[in-house]
Amino acid sequence: MDIIWLGHASFRIEIAGQVLLVDPWLNGNPMLPKAVQGKATEGATHILLTHGHFDHICDTLPLAKEKGIPVVAQFDLVNHWVETKGIEGIGFNKGGTVRLGEVAVTMVHAVHSSTLGTPDDPKCIGSECGFMIAGENHTIYVSGDTDVMADMAVFNDLHSPDIGILAAGGHFTMDMRRAGYAATKFFNFKIIIPCHYKTFPLLEQSADELIKAASDANVIEPEVMVPISL
Repeated sequence: MDIIWLGHASFRIEIAGQVLLVDPWLNGNPMLPKAVQGKATEGATHILLTHGHFDHICDTLPLAKEKGIPVVAQFDLVNHWVETKGIEGIGFNKGGTVRLGEVAVTMVHAVHSSTLGTPDDPKCIGSECGFMIAGENHTIYVSGDTDVMADMAVFNDLHSPDIGILAAGGHFTMDMRRAGYAATKFFNFKIIIPCHYKTFPLLEQSADELIKAASDANVIEPEVMVPISL
């Protein structure tokens, strides 16, 4: 398994024969050089979306059409695009699980917001979420954009994720302190990968506080396009 950060909250996850693009933000992503965008998406089999904000979905439709791959996301969002944009989609909802080959993806709750930009006004279509991605004897919790929630205790009881990809940049999501609290209060991660940070000066630039708080786990500050191999 390889987990590859594409900057911000975007990831390429190579697991059990699948290549999952999570919230792929390519064009305009200040952390992802244009020269590596092709490599970042090469061989992708699915696109997973946590919510509708531009920094998570803006490249989804072009990628889905170019590569002929399905978008896996909340039912209302996916079906809107299937009906209006002609893409392939796998729509489901919180608590549901879909199988992508030998990978099981369960949608879980998150606390944030979710709107799509339109020529007129933003529209609420669907809602924010996270994912449990299980395969190769690992379970990855992708928190999506969220704050700490007591629901996380339920997630751990049901899924026992050993890897946490946590939005932790503050301002729009948990900061490093709150992510550290979530990781130690509710989970037993072996590996923690922070994201949704460093992108802009507004966001936290270091994971030091998370590393200190979650001292029993291996907190890996990812580097763009450098695989974390497990």
